[in-house]
Amino acid sequence: MSKTLSMSTDALPVKDRMGQWSEWITQQFGGLQSDLYGDTVFDGHMQTSRAGQVILTKLEASRHRVVRTPQMARTSEVPYLKIVAPWQGQAQVHQMQREAKADVGGWVIYDTTTAYEVANPSRVEHLIVMVPKDQAAQRGLRLDGLMARRLGAGGISRVALEAMRNTYLELPYMSDSAAQGAGDLIIDLVKLSLSELAGQETAMTQREALRDRIRHHVHKYLRDPDLNVDGIARALNCSRRHLYNAFEGEGESVAAYVQRMRLEACIKDLQASTSKARPITDIAVSWGFGNPSHFSRLFKEHTGASPSDFRNQSLEKLSGHF
Repeated sequence: MSKTLSMSTDALPVKDRMGQWSEWITQQFGGLQSDLYGDTVFDGHMQTSRAGQVILTKLEASRHRVVRTPQMARTSEVPYLKIVAPWQGQAQVHQMQREAKADVGGWVIYDTTTAYEVANPSRVEHLIVMVPKDQAAQRGLRLDGLMARRLGAGGISRVALEAMRNTYLELPYMSDSAAQGAGDLIIDLVKLSLSELAGQETAMTQREALRDRIRHHVHKYLRDPDLNVDGIARALNCSRRHLYNAFEGEGESVAAYVQRMRLEACIKDLQASTSKARPITDIAVSWGFGNPSHFSRLFKEHTGASPSDFRNQSLEKLSGHF
């Protein structure tokens, strides 16, 4: 019978929960930075089991983000491919200048040996599956182009999703040999899903390719205050309609994506230990926001705190007084 490791913040004082959660996340997933979008209230729960070489974790938590820096990725002891498959809520995975959204009925795969960020903008209940990277690698298949991709809508990746979910739910009742077999099955299904994804030359993958190009352009020119939909369309030699179609089903428009990326960049600057010396307006302007009051309103809608309150909380946390 598979052993389950359980962790919960319920018994901890509110002020200690995020610190303990960050420590658990680091231990469980090999080094990650965490933040709460400026929130001061948090609760989280994790239950982890193993099916042979595959690690399965059910994670329930308030909204939060995790970041794996390039340095953390370089010091990874065991290389894994990581999968997030929500039962509730959504995960936004950023890796290799791509973004993929996992929601109920789908999953996103990414590589722990490369820097990444996972944003959970609302309360979540996720199944997180870790598969040894060397077991998922196949001759002639380049994994880099398949990371930060959404799967699970159909085909073998849908079968893989159900297998991962059912394995986690049934693990407490499985013998060790059955758990080993279930883990091997998950590895095989993930490999087949990646092969299927690599072989698809459909309108969907063409849309994903254009979406990647749009995101790459946005990241390159994010500081330009004149960055807008018309300019992106001209730069990529396509119509506005193609831009809108590329983001169909993403839950946000191209313009909303640009705005969110600018807000995320400002958040990172405000969290830096050196940010106290910079006026908030300068940070906002440096990332393309021309109207300070408009920026403050958008920032509070996005994080739940004003820019100044968010910076103060971040600096207190860095100094160990949070």
